[in-house]
Amino acid sequence: METKRSAKILTHIGLILMAGFIALPFIWMILTSIKTLAEAEAIPPKIFPESVRIENYTQIFKEFPFAQYYFNTIIVTIASVVLQLIIVTPAAYAFARLDFKFKEAIFLILMAAMMVPGQMYLIPQYQIIQDMGLLNTLTAIVLPGIFSIYYTFLLRQHFKSIPRDMEEAAIIDGASQFTIFFKLMVPIVRPALGTVAILGGLGAWNSFLWPLIVNSTPEKLTLAAGLRVFVGQYGTHYPRMMAGAVLSIIPMVVVFSIFQKKFISSIAVSAGKE
Repeated sequence: METKRSAKILTHIGLILMAGFIALPFIWMILTSIKTLAEAEAIPPKIFPESVRIENYTQIFKEFPFAQYYFNTIIVTIASVVLQLIIVTPAAYAFARLDFKFKEAIFLILMAAMMVPGQMYLIPQYQIIQDMGLLNTLTAIVLPGIFSIYYTFLLRQHFKSIPRDMEEAAIIDGASQFTIFFKLMVPIVRPALGTVAILGGLGAWNSFLWPLIVNSTPEKLTLAAGLRVFVGQYGTHYPRMMAGAVLSIIPMVVVFSIFQKKFISSIAVSAGKE
């Protein structure tokens, strides 16, 4: 009994230390965001500022189109999540529940494509966007991410876990495939759809490289890409950059905090399915 208690205490201590180690960069980011530039660049580093500089947060809205970055990011995130769900959900259902020629071969090809680094697709994707005349638009940021092999796989695992008896009962009652899909299957996998929405939203919100590639105008940048404006020709204003970073992560932290239980349980279910 005493051994189990000691092991439990050590486990909790280890988890607390690990959590503190992971949280350290975020704590440093917040502290830096309320420092002066001199304090942020001081050697040796100053942990706490002499006074709280809230103006770092207000100045980023005055000197840069930060509100426009926020608006662009919200539009891109919402559009990406909605389009991903519209495209990925029926694709996952087809691979899980329907029978068609070369289904397994196509799915294996998609899974193999997932092993290719995303950077390999940047040039062909850029050429396609350029040929479509979509450079320097928010549409250019959204389009390449509307289909995800990983999200298709995740939802496929959930669709496969649904007993066939439910589907057969619906067919006996005269339900069509569309009715089965929309009124039976989709409501059952709603937690998984929430997980896909969270993951897709995080990816779109934090997208950095692709928005920089397809946009050369500051007015069309997203938050993650827009933070580069704080890197100037003669130096970087770290406090304002950190203030921008703090403001950029708050929405996603709030969303994840609210839905973390459903998110974790859905991922666990996907990992446990064959």
